[in-house]
Amino acid sequence: MARTRRGPAPGSQRKRDEQAYTDLARDPDFAELKRRYRRFAVPATIAFLVWYVTYVVCNNWARDFMDTRVVGHVNVALVFGLLQFLSTFVIAYLYSRHASRELDPLATKLGRRYEKETGR
Repeated sequence: MARTRRGPAPGSQRKRDEQAYTDLARDPDFAELKRRYRRFAVPATIAFLVWYVTYVVCNNWARDFMDTRVVGHVNVALVFGLLQFLSTFVIAYLYSRHASRELDPLATKLGRRYEKETGR
């Protein structure tokens, strides 16, 4: 008994997906999406790394400064350490807000176009 295939031939869906992605990657909206992402991600990453390296450098080579008491037994090192956590949450919040306003609408538009072109 011979089997009949249903659906597209093997590999044709993959080719259609690849072509749709290639076409989408050439779209000016795709370039704009990447630009908007980088406009936030690169400066935020650099700022956080500079802040983190400053903390590490101060802990290693500015011990007197880091041992300075701020209030009671709380010293500068502890405050800097806690601010590392705070800065992480602030960056996450800011990225979430940026993504919702600047990235998600454009990504949704491109995603729908991709789904339409690939039949998904």
